[in-house]
Amino acid sequence: MNNPILELSKKEWAIWIGSLIVVAVSNIAFGDFDLLTFLATLIGVTSLIFAAKGNVWAQILMVVFSILYGIISWRFRYWGEMITYLGMTMPMAIWSTITWLKNPSEKNGSVVAIQKLNGKHIAALCFFCVAVTAGFYFILQALNTPNIVLSTISIATSFLAASLTMLRSSYYALGYASNDIVLIILWILASMENPIYIPVVVNFLIFFFNDMYGFISWKKRELQQ
Repeated sequence: MNNPILELSKKEWAIWIGSLIVVAVSNIAFGDFDLLTFLATLIGVTSLIFAAKGNVWAQILMVVFSILYGIISWRFRYWGEMITYLGMTMPMAIWSTITWLKNPSEKNGSVVAIQKLNGKHIAALCFFCVAVTAGFYFILQALNTPNIVLSTISIATSFLAASLTMLRSSYYALGYASNDIVLIILWILASMENPIYIPVVVNFLIFFFNDMYGFISWKKRELQQ
């Protein structure tokens, strides 16, 4: 487990620092500065940069981010987000940490080897995604969750993203990018009720661009592998 910061390229340094600056400015500029949201985003952005490299520290940071984001979601009663990140994303990030450590790349032992999905993987993903999403929908309905349709879609995209990460697939980043789009919409709705959540919208916009970079980065590594 080498220091992932030392392995960042100049482009990745620029993306990382640029993302942190945008996050800092957005959190300060809109007033009602929320330290928890700010810290969660800094950790989330850093996790995504490390994930683009395929470094296992990304999953360790994702565990921390899941806890903080779960608390943020709890405060606005976005039960779907809270349950998803604490009950699904966090445990799967722990599982992914173990999986990534056990499957290092042959060319660079500090990054994870990429796995191509087969028919069994795809069938299992489809089955469990439908089952998990359906189960969570009834839980969210019982909790009177705001914007329940979007919250349910978020569960589906989160499950796919976390599962693809665990499976070491390049498409994990597309899963998270899809989830980012849903979350951008969710937090726009939340910020209409309370402007304090406007920085969260900006944060997930930054996440979206970082996830797309991660997909491009993994596809390049996949060709090299």
